[in-house]
Amino acid sequence: MRWIAILVVAVALVVSAFSPLNLHSYKVRTVVIDAGHGGKDPGTHGKKNNERDITLAIALELGSIINEYLPEVKVIYTRKTDVFIALDERAAIANRNNADLFISIHCNSGAKHIYGTETYVMGPHTQVGNLDVAKRENSTVLLEKDYLTKYDGFNPKSPLAHIFFSNMQSGHLSNSLKFAAMVEKQLKTKANRHSRGVKQAGFIVIWKTAMPSVLVETGYLSYPKEETFLAKASGQSFIASAIYRAFRDYKKEVEERKAE
Repeated sequence: MRWIAILVVAVALVVSAFSPLNLHSYKVRTVVIDAGHGGKDPGTHGKKNNERDITLAIALELGSIINEYLPEVKVIYTRKTDVFIALDERAAIANRNNADLFISIHCNSGAKHIYGTETYVMGPHTQVGNLDVAKRENSTVLLEKDYLTKYDGFNPKSPLAHIFFSNMQSGHLSNSLKFAAMVEKQLKTKANRHSRGVKQAGFIVIWKTAMPSVLVETGYLSYPKEETFLAKASGQSFIASAIYRAFRDYKKEVEERKAE
């Protein structure tokens, strides 16, 4: 009869896993903040500034704000200095630490008249512009020696490869979209930025993450006024504060929803 006792214990464990007590205990405990590019990969650039420097400043400021106002949340950075980190390792850092959210911070580039913020989640390219952004960000893999092996034969020079990645929908898409919308709302209302909205595209950096993930394009360095804003400590603080508010609101909403 020993197997019956074991079965009873197993059923009890399963039931307890879905009990109201466990649902009420759900918390967003860990966030991984990824400063895009770095080291030998400067990213895009304006007349005077490189993406890698601005993204790092915003990432560190965002983490500092979270540490101050939400001390119960563990903040992990993919990089805290000007070093090169492979795209798959950025996702691996989040996965190893069982992160509840992954935020990758970037700066954009395009035609001289385009400006504003965009927040991306993994998904299909609905516009040519989305594909162009993904191709630019994914080109970082060319700096990695064994990228064809690590990324299952992915060739960043092939448009078809980017489309393939874009169709790999994440099981966390709903929460990714929710957080992305909150980020764009805060960037528009609190940081007074022009929001170009929430978009979907195939980014390698969020392809292998096992949690809700977004890629925030904080502005266009190819647009002089926006480069000036992003290069200033005050502008970086505005961006970081807006993303923090989105994180705060997202944390509260998903925790309350889980507790229902």
